[in-house]
Amino acid sequence: MLRLIIIAVLAIAVAGTGYWGYQEHQEKNAVLINAENNYQRAFHDLVYHVDLLHDKIGTTLAMSSKEQLSPSFAEVWRITSEAQNDVGQLPLTLLPFNKTEEFLTNIGDYTYQVAIRDLDKNPLSKDEFASLQTLYQKSGEIKSELRKVQSMVMNQNLRWMDVELALSAKDQPQDNGIIDGFKTVEKNVEGYEEADFGPTFTSMNKKDEDYSRLSGKTITKEEAKQVADRYLELEGNEKITITENGEGSKVGFYSLKIVDKNQVDTYMDIAKKGGTPIYIVQNMEAKKKNISLNEATEKARNFLKQNKYESLDLYESVEYNKLGVFTFVSNLDGVRIYPDAIKMKVSLETGEIVGFSAKDYLMAHHLREIPKPGISYEEATAKINDNVMIMEDRLAVITNDTGEEVLCYEFLGTINEDTYQIFINAENGREEKVEKLKNAEELYDL
Repeated sequence: MLRLIIIAVLAIAVAGTGYWGYQEHQEKNAVLINAENNYQRAFHDLVYHVDLLHDKIGTTLAMSSKEQLSPSFAEVWRITSEAQNDVGQLPLTLLPFNKTEEFLTNIGDYTYQVAIRDLDKNPLSKDEFASLQTLYQKSGEIKSELRKVQSMVMNQNLRWMDVELALSAKDQPQDNGIIDGFKTVEKNVEGYEEADFGPTFTSMNKKDEDYSRLSGKTITKEEAKQVADRYLELEGNEKITITENGEGSKVGFYSLKIVDKNQVDTYMDIAKKGGTPIYIVQNMEAKKKNISLNEATEKARNFLKQNKYESLDLYESVEYNKLGVFTFVSNLDGVRIYPDAIKMKVSLETGEIVGFSAKDYLMAHHLREIPKPGISYEEATAKINDNVMIMEDRLAVITNDTGEEVLCYEFLGTINEDTYQIFINAENGREEKVEKLKNAEELYDL
């Protein structure tokens, strides 16, 4: 009898455990299905909004009256915001997608600024109309690539949960159709950052797009090779192809393709006037990490010193895809000059400089006289939201909404876990710019 009771109790316990396990499995599946559904919805919304964005920009090209243009630009801005929100809901934090997000941000900022301006007094210029045509073309290309990814997702029943797992798996090959598709989108957008959004756009409205501040004699092709040798420390056995570019523009440059003994390609643009490199890009993927981000920072600093770039502050440093990515800005007597920016990439495998862009620096850098602030530090801090805890402060020069360089008090402050960069005009106390800095992404071992 006792034996039967024990068997019955054990049977009930096993059944209970099985039912509990089944319930746990069902609940876990429900969570995964809900997450997958949310990812799918955000992705298809993104495709829809980019499609709509392309059509709306195309419609705007056909308009001429202020009564039609202003609402149309406002609508483009709204759609862009929706697309950015869609991107934010996808599991792409570990996938470099910053160029696409930046492109959407730039469209939003540009169209918002045009939407709120008086188009009767300040109508669209020919350059701005050309910019709209460029945006129409480029948004069409992004739409096409996203449509391809969407078709693949639907035809092959691809899951976004697999994307999340693939991205979070450290040092594992990311063999996933969705990831490959988004990388293609990002690669296509990389060339868009040079697009001219017109004189109303803050981050691209430098007055001297023609590098008019470059000085020095005009160099020859042979001298351009010598510049490449000095910057890249060539071994002498590289194959160098050089072409002359910039015909019809206010500045000419030489484009070099350099292939080393390992068949690694390096591309370099060198301004004819003065022989200054505009950018350097090396097509070599880092496969493992051998040096730290701090060590890469020092290598970037040494490269700048060796090439006579002096008085620069490290403004930003991030790590992704085993690369250190850095932004340096000028420092003049303790005042940061943000328009004077140099961007660099350093391989965390070899320590080599694999990316260098002095475009912004060459367009903006010149001898400046820093004016005395018109308001005190205390008056500037009074303009800051009371909820912000100020952690750092300094004087800085930035480019404002109208394309003018202005002296500001720069404050770095926090609200709870978020960090903000706030610029207060040092002459009149106007709040020129407020930016929320990105928080560090957490990595989870799954």
